[in-house]
Amino acid sequence: MSAVKKAVVVERLRKAQIVEFLSKGKRLDGRGLLDFRPIKIETGIIEKANGSARVQIGNTQVIAGVKIEIGEPFPDTPEMGLLVVNVEVLPLSSAYAEPGPPDEEAIELARVVDRGIRESKMVDLSKLVLISGKKVHALFVDVDILDTDGNLFDAASYATVASIATSTMPKSSVGQDGQIKQEDESIPLQINCIPISITLAKIDSEFIVDPTSEEEAVMDARITFTFDDDGKIRAGQKGQPGTLDFNQVKLAVEIAKAKAKEIREIIKKSIKDAKG
Repeated sequence: MSAVKKAVVVERLRKAQIVEFLSKGKRLDGRGLLDFRPIKIETGIIEKANGSARVQIGNTQVIAGVKIEIGEPFPDTPEMGLLVVNVEVLPLSSAYAEPGPPDEEAIELARVVDRGIRESKMVDLSKLVLISGKKVHALFVDVDILDTDGNLFDAASYATVASIATSTMPKSSVGQDGQIKQEDESIPLQINCIPISITLAKIDSEFIVDPTSEEEAVMDARITFTFDDDGKIRAGQKGQPGTLDFNQVKLAVEIAKAKAKEIREIIKKSIKDAKG
């Protein structure tokens, strides 16, 4: 039997085992279908960053750093500051990660995280404008995947949210001469909400939250939602593989909305502790 055929057989056997456990309301690691692994959030871990956070969900580990600079607005949004999220999956994070430019999965990951934060209006980008059409504050968020064991979408989002929520920025003003002046004093970056991402994987007929790498390898579909403080959906992403019908999406929303409320309290506590 070739190595490829062996891999297929092993994957099918593993999926059968996972499905059998799920039918009994359990998972291979002992969790219930709607249980997250332990979540650990540390903030202020990068001294030179305006804000930073490390998030661990089980064995998945992600670090995010925020740099706030003065730049020029995009031509099509002259009255808005900038928010740019970049994600890099470090080669040592997984046996399958390779060095080089971001692949499609890393690009999708960055876009989903960016969209959830942007559409939730966590930061009012219009308040970052210094000189209309010319100078604005720009938020650059760099996310590094340190260890991969599933659910990178939520881990990257939580690290980004925590780093932004604990960011400070130089106090800036525009003088009568039109020049921008930055003072030594730093002020907190103003935020409007704590967006929460919840990713669900569908395996056979069951939905689970916080899938591990092993579960992701055999999942039939994946979907991610981001909710604002009021529990409203601000962004969604249906990932590969598989499809979901209307009733399945509706069920996924109900599960994710309830879970987001729970996770928000964990993140809010870490932010509150960081701010003292």
